Amino acid sequence: MNTQTVTLSEAAAKRIASIVAKEEGKQALRVSVEGGGCSGFSYKFDLVEGAEDDDILIERDNAKVLIDKISLVYMAGSEIDFVDDLIGQSFQIQNPNAVASCGCGTSFSI
Repeated sequence: MNTQTVTLSEAAAKRIASIVAKEEGKQALRVSVEGGGCSGFSYKFDLVEGAEDDDILIERDNAKVLIDKISLVYMAGSEIDFVDDLIGQSFQIQNPNAVASCGCGTSFSI
């Protein structure tokens, strides 16, 4: 599978690199898709020490993101972004496969 199907914005890369640098022993941000959430699927974010056997590595500006192959199917074509606005700070995934999402921004349906 093409690892370039998911990209990182410059803002997301900077934020990921900053967060990982402050967490001893952590190497990357893992993004996964799980069943559940108010729209059917939800994104999960975890700091991890290293890659699993089925992970795809996406890198930009010293930031590393790991996505397992099953989650990658649901995220193909997505961009991971970091938004800092009046409402707050959060990672947001712009997913062209999602036909609906909820107000929390972490739940979607395909």
